[in-house]
Parts: sequence; structure tokens; C-alpha cells
Amino acid sequence: MIRVLGCHGSIAARCHTTAFLVDDDILIDAGSGVGELRLDELARIDHIVLTHSHLDHVLSIPLLADTVIKLRQGPAGLTDLRPIHVHGLPETLEALRRHVFNGVIWPDFTRLPSAARPILILHELQVGDELLFPARGGLPDRRIHVLPAAHTVPAVGYAVETPKGWWVFTGDTGPNPALWLALQGKRISELVIETAFGNEEAHLAQISGHLSPQSLAQELALLDGEVSVYITHPKPGEVPAVLSQIRALDSRHLIEPLREGQRFHQVRHPEDTL
Repeated sequence: MIRVLGCHGSIAARCHTTAFLVDDDILIDAGSGVGELRLDELARIDHIVLTHSHLDHVLSIPLLADTVIKLRQGPAGLTDLRPIHVHGLPETLEALRRHVFNGVIWPDFTRLPSAARPILILHELQVGDELLFPARGGLPDRRIHVLPAAHTVPAVGYAVETPKGWWVFTGDTGPNPALWLALQGKRISELVIETAFGNEEAHLAQISGHLSPQSLAQELALLDGEVSVYITHPKPGEVPAVLSQIRALDSRHLIEPLREGQRFHQVRHPEDTL
């Protein structure tokens, strides 16, 4: 199951930044929405896959690490600590090392509570990779594909295999022809795509590597067939206006706002075929 923890571009009451929980142990991005999880739910997170390094997508990682150290100790204490594995582009991981876990903004939890047994272990990935997360607690193995994104910093999107097809999350992106090439021939169950600005701020979308309704419509024209489209990353309070502008430009797809707390279907066993 995929649970939406946060889907806004900034914060307000009951509005959180980007985070998705896959089953009960994988986070896709770690924005402020992670704070919606209970303590026991936080302790079950084993993996975080990051789209890019911007604060609204990574800000919960240092707090999560600090929160769960004691909860993730085994019978032998710190010598039996279960780490959290953080996956991202090399540039994303380097940004975390240099600008977050630097002893100034936050302690270096890639070396704490000890260099031998840290709570965070960083893993590099690349566009085109297929991540396989093993079964745990009765959950089947999960496959997540790394997709191209076009943003102001190195960035990716992800596709989670589900029984109905690929659940696709673009991450933060502007116009992105490489994404549609990567998705050709794939059965897409849902497309979660960002639209951070309304048409009146299309110039801001362009210079900041985001989409506006008019550029989104051009992107969706490159998508094969009719797909359920969910809009993410608008600012709090701007969702109705952005949705109205999108629907005025695209009548081919079912377009809905992504909602925090929304849940999508079970992820797929790798032996199944799409």
C-alpha cells in the first residue's frame, strides 16, 4: 500500500511537504509529512528513497534518525542497532553530508551513535536503476524504478510496481521529455505529478524547475492513453485555483488533487508480470 503523508509545496495547518509511505517500511521522500506517523510507525522505517536534496523533501531525515535510535536497538543495545538505509543520487547524498549532517545544522548520524554502527547508511542510485526491497513481516518483495526528472538540482522520480501497473511519482520537475520516453509501453495505474504554480506564476515555475498548468498540459499530451492523474506540490490554499486551470486545459485525463491520508493499492510481487 502507498500512503500519502504529505503533498504540498510548503506548510500550513494540516498541510505537509512531500512524503509517501510504501507498506510500512519504505519512505519516498521525507518531508514534514513524516511527522504524521506514530512513534511505532517511525520505528519500522527501514528505507528512505529521495528524489532530490531540497529541504521540503529531506527535512524529516535528521529528526527521524534522532527519534528512533533507541527504538531500533536489539537485545544487545547499540551493538545491535538496525540502521535506516537512505537511497539517492550521489549529489543528493553529498548535499546531506555537507549541509545537514555536518555538526552545525545537525549531528552526523551517518557516524552516530558510532561509525561502526550508525543509524543512517547512505546508498547511491542512478536513473534507470531498479530497486528491490526484500519481503518483511509478511509483505512481498517490492520493486521501485528510478525515473528521470528535470529540476534545478539533480533529481529523480520513482515508479512503484503495483497489481494494477506502475504508480508513478515524478518528483519535482519541469518539462521532462526523458520521463515520457522512459514510460513508453508501461502500464501506468496512477500518475502523481507536480504543479507547483498557477499560470499567473508560470515564469516562476520555469526558472525554478517546476510545472504550471500550461506546461503540465503540454507534458500530459506526451503521455500514452488516458491515465488517472493526481496533482501534488501546490502551495497551501492554491489547490482549487491550480486544479481549475489544469482542467480547463486538459479534458482527456481524470485529474484530481492528491490528498494527505490518501491510500493507493498493494505493491507488486516481482514474480508477477505487468
